[in-house]
Amino acid sequence: MSRTTGRRRRAAYAIGALVALATTACTAEPPPPPTLRVDRGEVATTVSASGTLAAISEQNLGFPEGGKLVEVLVGVGARVEPGQVLARVDDFELRQTLEQEQARLAQQQAELDRATGGNALNATGRTLDQAKEILEATEKEVSETNEANRSATGRARKQLDFDREVLDRAEDTLRRTKSECNSGDDDEDPAPTRTSESAAPEEPSTEGEMETDEGSSGSDSGSDENSDEDSDDENTQVRGASYAVPTQTAACDRIATEETAVESAERSVIASETELDAAKHREDVEAAGGQVSIENAKQSVVTAENDRGTAQVDNPSDVDGAQALVREAQAAVAIAQRNVDNTVLHAPVAGVVSVINGKVGEYLGAASGTTPLAPGSTAALPGGTNLASGDSGGGSSTAPGGGAFMVLNNIDSFQLVVPFEESDASRVAVNQPVEVTVDAIPDLRAPATVLAIAPSGDPSSGIVEYYATIVLREGSDPRLRDGQTALADVAVESVGNTLRVPSAAVRREGGGTVVDVRGSDGQAVPTPFHAGVAGDEYTQVLSGLRDGQELLLPQPPPAG
Repeated sequence: MSRTTGRRRRAAYAIGALVALATTACTAEPPPPPTLRVDRGEVATTVSASGTLAAISEQNLGFPEGGKLVEVLVGVGARVEPGQVLARVDDFELRQTLEQEQARLAQQQAELDRATGGNALNATGRTLDQAKEILEATEKEVSETNEANRSATGRARKQLDFDREVLDRAEDTLRRTKSECNSGDDDEDPAPTRTSESAAPEEPSTEGEMETDEGSSGSDSGSDENSDEDSDDENTQVRGASYAVPTQTAACDRIATEETAVESAERSVIASETELDAAKHREDVEAAGGQVSIENAKQSVVTAENDRGTAQVDNPSDVDGAQALVREAQAAVAIAQRNVDNTVLHAPVAGVVSVINGKVGEYLGAASGTTPLAPGSTAALPGGTNLASGDSGGGSSTAPGGGAFMVLNNIDSFQLVVPFEESDASRVAVNQPVEVTVDAIPDLRAPATVLAIAPSGDPSSGIVEYYATIVLREGSDPRLRDGQTALADVAVESVGNTLRVPSAAVRREGGGTVVDVRGSDGQAVPTPFHAGVAGDEYTQVLSGLRDGQELLLPQPPPAG
């Protein structure tokens, strides 16, 4: 039995119930229509197939490609759980191969991107945007630099003007002071000074000039000869001695200081002129350099625009070839990844390790065998022939466990090898939950799991079928026996905790899904709703119904 055997069985029960209701309606007063409810729960879709239970007593394990054993994580007598890592072989070369294939895939993908034009157009677009950004930044930088240089030149010019004004004022002051010193126009009388003999020859003439000046000034002020005589008395030279008492005005005393101030102002003017020249030179040089930078940036923009204009999509045949190379590289990566994964040995089922043929450091051969076995199991396919010979895996080797690296047995569970038609097999996958029912035990619902499914089909029966190995969980019902006929319902699609209605109450009308809701008068009210997953027993409700509504099963037509 295959495909929808379980669903057919449930449909038969529903049809039988409807027939019984129709029969009752013809022979007696009709009973009230059966009532169902909208509730929340699981909606599951299953595919079914039947086979024969087999007690699991032995599992021969090994590495598909063999290799150097580097780690054994269990010992003889250890009890292991499904999926537990048991051993590993050296994977260095296989990982290097995987990295090489991944690199080749990346290279082929890059070639495909280039062929489709994405990379060329995008790259030229990014280059053009970057060139424009550089041009804008360059213009801004040059503008700010030129402005700073113009400001510096202006400050240097202002400083020079200021220093020149200071120099002019210092020179004017010096000229006035010298004029005052030469004219002798001082408010105070000069203090007498004493000179040495060496200065005596020059002093009389100077003194005479000063006396003449003083005489004229005294004449202007109305002085008489007596005052002159008094003055002469004050400046009288001692006879027989070389002494002179020259006079200097206060203006004469300031001349040296003001000459120093003039010299300092001249030095400041010279320094400011030098700074102005340097500022002008820096302004001119950096302005010219900035203009060169702007022109270079503009040239980069023009080049990027030209490159973008010439970027185009390659010939479609080149794209197709690049896509093919990418698919080839992807397949190579998948194979390399699988080879790496196969260097780790996992326990397919729970059991006790009874045999280990190998220790760390030894080289193991690839697992082999010639007996047609159920996928993922040591059980033979139904109708299979044992073709083992010599000491090939599982054969007549004298070593415990034959040629297998590791053997698990004494497992308190059963397995079921069942064929699925190809349309159902495509929906079956490893680790999917399974419910196993046994004809001899009607109330039994044994939980199980898909252990493996054959990668190739068997067309011997006229219909292509794929064998799958179903493993019952530990602690199976003690009423199970080897050889019992069993049905496996594999849950290929499941939605939990969702609003649902019994599928028996659902019908199709006008291209939509409809159920009969019990009205306030007890009569059926056809109500359309939006259905989701259509399971074997329930149908998912997406909208149109609410939790707790009462439903009526479709009534059979009245008997004639």
